[in-house]
Amino acid sequence: MSAETYRDAWGIPHLRADDANELARAQGRVTARDRAWQLEVERHRAQGTSASFLGPDALPWDRLARRARLADTARRCFTALEEKDPETAAWVRAYVDGVNEGLARGGGPAPEFARTGLAPGRWEPWTPLGVWLSTHLLFAGFPAKLWREHITAHLGPDAVALFATDGPGTAGSNGWLVSGERTVTGHAVIAGDPHRFVEDPGVYQQIHLSCPEFDVVGLAVPGVPGIAHFGHTGTVAWAITNAMADYQDLYRERLRRTGAGVEALGPDGVWHRAARHTELIRVAGEESVEVEVIETDRGPVIAGGPEGLDDGTPAALSLRHPPRVTADLGFGTLLPLLRARRVADVDRALDTWVEPVNVVQAADTEGGLLHRVAGRVPVRSTEARLRPVPAWEPGHAWDGWHTPPRAGLTDGVAVMANQRGPATPLGVEFAPPHRADRIAALLAGKERWSAAGMPAIHTDTHLGSAGPLLDHLASLDGLGREAGALRDRLLAWDRRMDADSTDAAAYAAVRTAVVRRLAAHPAFAAAAVPPAYPDEFLPWLALVPRIGHALEHLLRAEDLYGIDRAGAVRAALEEVAAAPPAGTWGDTHRLAPWRALPDTSGSEEPGLSGDHDCVLCTSAVPGLTDRAARGPAARYVWDLADRQDSRWVVPLGACGVPGSPHHRDQLPLWLAGELAPVVTDFARLTKETETDV
Repeated sequence: MSAETYRDAWGIPHLRADDANELARAQGRVTARDRAWQLEVERHRAQGTSASFLGPDALPWDRLARRARLADTARRCFTALEEKDPETAAWVRAYVDGVNEGLARGGGPAPEFARTGLAPGRWEPWTPLGVWLSTHLLFAGFPAKLWREHITAHLGPDAVALFATDGPGTAGSNGWLVSGERTVTGHAVIAGDPHRFVEDPGVYQQIHLSCPEFDVVGLAVPGVPGIAHFGHTGTVAWAITNAMADYQDLYRERLRRTGAGVEALGPDGVWHRAARHTELIRVAGEESVEVEVIETDRGPVIAGGPEGLDDGTPAALSLRHPPRVTADLGFGTLLPLLRARRVADVDRALDTWVEPVNVVQAADTEGGLLHRVAGRVPVRSTEARLRPVPAWEPGHAWDGWHTPPRAGLTDGVAVMANQRGPATPLGVEFAPPHRADRIAALLAGKERWSAAGMPAIHTDTHLGSAGPLLDHLASLDGLGREAGALRDRLLAWDRRMDADSTDAAAYAAVRTAVVRRLAAHPAFAAAAVPPAYPDEFLPWLALVPRIGHALEHLLRAEDLYGIDRAGAVRAALEEVAAAPPAGTWGDTHRLAPWRALPDTSGSEEPGLSGDHDCVLCTSAVPGLTDRAARGPAARYVWDLADRQDSRWVVPLGACGVPGSPHHRDQLPLWLAGELAPVVTDFARLTKETETDV
């Protein structure tokens, strides 16, 4: 046996091989078979070449990827990996060999290749590292520093706290660990759901990897070997949430052109030569675009240049982030994680983790527990953590790395939902506490829990952030008959954002009307026009989403720049009462998965329960859209009593090929809050043969 592929009833691949490298090769091969189009898109995004077949809409990302030097950073990190950890480098190469073998076999009958006229390209040994970099470049939300600077310039420094919440472009997660003292089996249970953009194909790949060294089930990132974020080895399990740490810095650069190229003014008061070259970005259906790539001693210039921004504003911004500085992406963690047998093994493996910075929860069958932060966060000035800092001024250099914090459990439970917690010293802005508080309250409601009880927490729809708006409604008087009836109805509402709820739809309509009225107020007029930064940064700089996600802060503030908030709420209530929504929350709150190519099927995506501040975090953007592009990208329950009692689900399915029986077969489960069984017994699986491929 070199490697064998099995499938369960959901088409999830279960791989068995003689050694770790052959298993990595099989993982690459089966991923190319199931996700060929996705792999091709991610390879091009990592290289900054996606506009060559996706057209001009992909150009802003390609320009950012080129200017940020993602491919060059991936190459540097892989070269360093070969020198420092040749075993892991060989393992990554084996995965890439498998990808190329799978693509050469046809890579699955993905219709997107026919639509674009594209043929799968060849992966390089560094490509998985490039995929990881491009996937997580914006994950920590460094453009939020531009927002803080922007809102401060127009409304003063106090505005930063008013708008402080996890921005519309960030990603989060729920995760909770219940120790054996609080379970029916006496063994720990770990459960949760990562919140990311829901993509088609999905961002997580359910997979089972088995060889003599290890046997692990978990959620892999397509294009990256192993199982990084969520895994269960049978004796130890782990899961992560986004720590909301700040580990990327922006520097304002002073650049000047010389006869020899470009120079940047350093903190020593001296002009230093910057690296500079140009690259050509091919754009399908249009002329190619030249991009100038500049890198100073701080890092690559990702916005502006010697001549300023596109609108002529004199500005240039460089990005400094750990992999570019250290040539280390933390891939040395991946094999030790697969080999882990106890919590101590997971703990040691995570000491080399780099990014994204996560809060990790782990438990083993001997009662070991772990709750810690993992990742690399630089020590530097407070100012650099908050906003772009002048590169020509001293005091903003990096000075070592923070020691990742650790935490314990409270009453046998640990809950993380991107709120302030163990990562507080490492971050600036965190998610509101509503999801974490709700999960903790639900767990406190029962003395003993089982794995089977966890989906009830996954799917809780109570909206913890509704209070401030409802309080404003309660204080209104002198309302007309329709507005008064709507107000009374909303005050009696159970605050659950259920898809079949007409009250939830009415609440969302009033919320949207309030957000739009506040955003249109003259007090915010100057802040409504974002600076001319690259398009990829605009989600962090758009005023309406910012007001929508910070609405509870804005409504609770003692004063809001003289805005008559009671009047705005009254007018919004009367507006909705005059033309109330005709249906339920699910009629407008529909799934909106991201696809590299537009959907041509014409089918309507399903309506969803939940909302941004519900445990069931299906994120609408109040004031902009009720549709949910973000939500649970997977759900999992890891049972340490018996791995076969674990459960999982993804939004669509295991296969990325439209029309496949396993392309969307998990969607009904995901919508209903149900989970598929985790099967690890190969005798219960169906072996795949060459004729099945």
